[in-house]
Amino acid sequence: MKKVKRQRIFPLGVKLAIIIGFIVLASLGSVTVLNSYFVSKDVRVTAEENNLTLNTRSASSVQSEFNSVRANVLQLLDLVNAVSGGRNSALAKQAEGFFFERNSNIAEIMLLTQYQTQKNLVVYTRLKNNRFYSSNEIDADASDVLLYQIEDSLLRACNGETIVENVSPFFKTGMLSLLLPYRENGLRQCCVIVFSLENIASILGTGSINETFMINDADELLCHPENDRILSGQSMKNHPLVKIMRQENMNNEESRQIVYDFVDNFGKTKKYIGAFQKIGMADISIFTSVSLDVVLEGVYTTRRNNLYLMAIVFFISIIFILSFSRFAISRHLRRLTAAAEEIQKGNFNTEIISALNVRRRDEIGILNKSTQDEQEFLNTFARFTNRGVAKAIARKEIDFEPHLKDVTIFFSDIRGFTAISDGFKNRFGEESPREIIGFLNDYMGRMVNCVTISGGTIDKFEGDAIMAVWGILRDDSLDFEQLPDSDPEKKKYEEVHLRHVKEDAVNAIRGTIAMRYALMEYNKAAEAFTKAHEHEERAKYKPHIRIGCGINTGRATCGIMGSEDKMEYTAIGDSVNFASRTESSNKPCGTDILITEDTYNLLKKDFIRCKENNFTLTQENEINELVVEQIPVEFEVKGKGAQHFYGVVNMPQFDIEAFFKTADKDFVLDADCARAVGKSGPKTLNEMRQLLGIPVPEFETVNLNEEENKIQVKK
Repeated sequence: MKKVKRQRIFPLGVKLAIIIGFIVLASLGSVTVLNSYFVSKDVRVTAEENNLTLNTRSASSVQSEFNSVRANVLQLLDLVNAVSGGRNSALAKQAEGFFFERNSNIAEIMLLTQYQTQKNLVVYTRLKNNRFYSSNEIDADASDVLLYQIEDSLLRACNGETIVENVSPFFKTGMLSLLLPYRENGLRQCCVIVFSLENIASILGTGSINETFMINDADELLCHPENDRILSGQSMKNHPLVKIMRQENMNNEESRQIVYDFVDNFGKTKKYIGAFQKIGMADISIFTSVSLDVVLEGVYTTRRNNLYLMAIVFFISIIFILSFSRFAISRHLRRLTAAAEEIQKGNFNTEIISALNVRRRDEIGILNKSTQDEQEFLNTFARFTNRGVAKAIARKEIDFEPHLKDVTIFFSDIRGFTAISDGFKNRFGEESPREIIGFLNDYMGRMVNCVTISGGTIDKFEGDAIMAVWGILRDDSLDFEQLPDSDPEKKKYEEVHLRHVKEDAVNAIRGTIAMRYALMEYNKAAEAFTKAHEHEERAKYKPHIRIGCGINTGRATCGIMGSEDKMEYTAIGDSVNFASRTESSNKPCGTDILITEDTYNLLKKDFIRCKENNFTLTQENEINELVVEQIPVEFEVKGKGAQHFYGVVNMPQFDIEAFFKTADKDFVLDADCARAVGKSGPKTLNEMRQLLGIPVPEFETVNLNEEENKIQVKK
């Protein structure tokens, strides 16, 4: 007995994991972690200091700007009141013009007086910078609406408060209103200064990565880098930094550096560093913040660079140690994965499996060999059972429980097969089984190809007979039939189910008509084969044959049947028996393809020109048009009563070349055999009989064997 040498296994995966893991983790992993930690800590401290400094500087500059505006306006008012002739004098007008020329950012100055005898404030003095309004294309009367809207704030200013209001929404551009308490001649007044936000915005917008904004005592936004938020009059009450300042009642003397969480527009929470300062006017607060992600961007970049360095070290280290891994492992694992996926799809004959390297002396070599062994087993299993069923099992698409299904059943049989077998025996003697099987395999291979391409499933072979079913693997439940007729879902399911059943029946007829072409092609090849061997002793030959095909559509029991030792996925029932009996009726009917009345009634309205559709088909159904002729006698079928059979003539729009090319892109059409189908095919049953050499039957003298066929001509 030959000793089988055991293969040595070299676990490459373990070696790779140890070497690569040690290099990466030991050399640069710890350096990256420590560097990121300490550098980010230092950068954060620096960022906090810069943020606080920027906030302080911004607050100081903003306060100086407000003080300058207030001082300049009050100086103008004092000058106007002091000149001879009062506010309407030429000198006062000249001073007003000089003032607006030097303070072009101020749009309007108004003095409003609160008289005890009147409820509302009265405009006492109004100085308007018309050039400002015209150059900025602002309605000069916008301030009238403003006074009405901020009346409460005006009253507060008359009572001694200094207030700043965001009036940008009224003017459609960045504007502020400074409300100052004012006393003149014992009257309770307030001074309203309306001015542009441009100078303050330039002060607060100096930070490159920091965001600075300003609010008033009511937490209304006065200035922000995003101008749309100012124009909309946005409130900042819910801003985390503002809420912290208000809730903690923080003042400038207390800690003004805060780390807080902020949820952005995408719902992502980020950490920010924030600082604030209140200026000494109108309870205005200046806030400056910066995202920690932005601050630490440099750290993150360094970390990424370190990771890149780790990757470089990784590849340099393994290029000498594991240079073969790409070809020896990864590629073969991908092929194994692809092979496994193909098997799961039911593609047992894929070349991917055949190309696997089984000469390797490691785990991959063993897996490759096992996969090829599995392929061989699956192909053998598929041949001995049913390839369609085997694929469905591999895809986990098959239900092993028996079910009732509406299917289309096909039977075919070779005419005079007994005589053909005797001919082989007489010529080849003991070698006849080999010759008969070779002949049958050639014939059946062509027929099975037609069934497979048209979506059918070969059920079984019985000698020279073939049984196939369309729709047996379709998961089409009949549970909807239990629904009440009033349920709208029932009609929807019925329509879908009926469409599937019709598709199966049309596909069955299409596949069977393709068999007519394939049979003519076989007979042509058989004639050439026989001629090529005619001068040999015990010359080989292939017989010229005719077949009969029967098709019936109906309900059958479908499922796994048999025992634990032998099972098959098949269909049984009256509809199956009727299909078999239909096939046996081809000879007396002088046809090669017969369909039952059930199949005819299912398809006639959509695919057969008849009275029911006024001999017209829809454009959608013309591609599947069927030409059939009724057999001019009725048959009494056991259990079915009087029935008509219909001989299939042709499918005029059938593209036989495209049909076969779906399975074999190199298929070449035989023009002579193409006369059997499609546009050049027969138009009547008699044309079909003439083409195939079938004699026209004399139906008056037909005498069917009732015991064999279970049918008889109705007198």
